[in-house]
Amino acid sequence: MPSIDIDGRPIHYAEAGEGPPLVLVHGTLLDQRYWAPQMKAFAARHHVYAISMLGCWPTTWNGEDFTIARHTADVAGFIRSIGGRAHLLGHSRGGHIAFRVASQHPDVVDALILSEPGGDCDESLGGKPAQPNAFNAVAEHIAAGRIDEGLRQFADRAYGPGTWDEWPEVNRQRHRENAPSMLGQAHENRKPYSRTAAQSVRARTLLLLGGDTQPSFVANVDALAGAIRQARRVTIPGTTHDLSNQNPAAFNAAVLDFLAES
Repeated sequence: MPSIDIDGRPIHYAEAGEGPPLVLVHGTLLDQRYWAPQMKAFAARHHVYAISMLGCWPTTWNGEDFTIARHTADVAGFIRSIGGRAHLLGHSRGGHIAFRVASQHPDVVDALILSEPGGDCDESLGGKPAQPNAFNAVAEHIAAGRIDEGLRQFADRAYGPGTWDEWPEVNRQRHRENAPSMLGQAHENRKPYSRTAAQSVRARTLLLLGGDTQPSFVANVDALAGAIRQARRVTIPGTTHDLSNQNPAAFNAAVLDFLAES
């Protein structure tokens, strides 16, 4: 599996296709394999890179820095290593990372796609004062060896009640393989989105939302769509937070149609 060293850290990735570069960033408890339903479709028009954050499969978290700031620097460094600019697509926590890359490293992002970006909005975007980390309880279960109990709590919160029990075993096993990363993420001190940061994004931006998703993701997309200057939004029907897997045809078409306009 290919990798690129960023600040002495190996960032593993899968790649396919030729054309303008498109970098895909996965969310919490996931890795590059999350994007399997997108690789062939995107590779027909783009050189696609699906990266795994260090600490996620095929690596394992071993106490290294697992923060939004560190991963923002990793993604920006990765893009610079493959040519200096790319389209950037992030899902959930990966959407939060992609947002920070576009805000803090505008020189590396051509177009930005945020698929249900995770995190919270601050009061300037209509959010509430800072809340405790919702993943602390999940991390406590994992640290105590109650892996499935913690992962069930996470999945049911992010994707909807009953998700863990309804998922195919391949989904559950992928989360188990990435469970140690939650011990790092629980201490990432993620900052909320602010209006100032959103208004600093210069890249054309597409916000994607599941038609049947959780209210917190709707709130994020509503807020960011109203604050990012060149933003539009598309709802993927019949989906929750796992929108790119639940309706890949509609998801892929929305992304490719948007990028075709660049």
